Amino acid sequence: MATLRQLEYLVAIVDEGSFTRAAESLNVTQPGLSHQLQALEREVGGPLLERLPRGVRLTPAGRSMLPHARAALAEAARATTSARRTTGVSTGELHLAALYSISCGVLPTVLGLWRQQHPEVRIRLFEHRRWDELAQAMAAGQADVAVGPLPQDWEGTARHIGAEEFLVVTDADDPAAAVAEAPSVRLTDLAERHWVHFTPDSGLSEILDKACAAAGYQPRIAVRTEQAPSAIAYAGAGLGPTLVPANTVPPHFAGTVLRPDPPVRRQLTGYTRTSPDPVTTSFLDALSTHAPLMPAHVAERLRDADRATHAAPRNRE
Repeated sequence: MATLRQLEYLVAIVDEGSFTRAAESLNVTQPGLSHQLQALEREVGGPLLERLPRGVRLTPAGRSMLPHARAALAEAARATTSARRTTGVSTGELHLAALYSISCGVLPTVLGLWRQQHPEVRIRLFEHRRWDELAQAMAAGQADVAVGPLPQDWEGTARHIGAEEFLVVTDADDPAAAVAEAPSVRLTDLAERHWVHFTPDSGLSEILDKACAAAGYQPRIAVRTEQAPSAIAYAGAGLGPTLVPANTVPPHFAGTVLRPDPPVRRQLTGYTRTSPDPVTTSFLDALSTHAPLMPAHVAERLRDADRATHAAPRNRE
């Protein structure tokens, strides 16, 4: 059976690009490193690496084994950390993975409150563009807990957080506000507009495309950006409407904020590969309790717009 040391040596050779640099990074002799790799190759029944004049290359068997090797090493490190946390020997780090939009929307509030209760725990954050990339990273053992949409058929622990609401954001003088009913706007009314869109590899791009497709059109593009805060800034500057999570809208945004009709929502969970240890459980508790799915300043802004509309009703064509 493959040992953790052998898997560690395989990963080091791949990451360093050579046996010599891997041996130096691990502080072992190169013959010892080669011997352990050969033992691993005998165990799996074939070569895992091909030596090249400059570096190494994974064989098909090596490419198949590498992600499992990384996951095994990550899980072993996490098991040690979990045991030490439970016995009080060390608190270590909380490894946290999330989508970019969640990292700038949900997490600041949650982590700020959670860290007050766990000031001795370091936080290591891994950010991902799309939910499928996040799920793959978690399956490979990247983090203790992930925050995002729950992958289908996930076998680990999952804590439901709630539905994150998306809003249409645009500049203060946008004509969309003139045809809006209360603080909402029909997405069909925006079919001829040019949107502040997202780069194709951003998960927010898929959400905007699907929302517009449900309204019967493909959005025209004024500009693309990767993250929600940038999209909000461009929309506020008059480049066109955008669609972002409500919790990414800053308190003092001077533009227009509207609910899309039909509503656009994303279900969020905190999920782990294995049973969470006490530190991870405490973070999941904070996430369930304090996640700002609809921040107070945004909710109040929408209520004010609703009251103003009902106080002075307008005819809608």
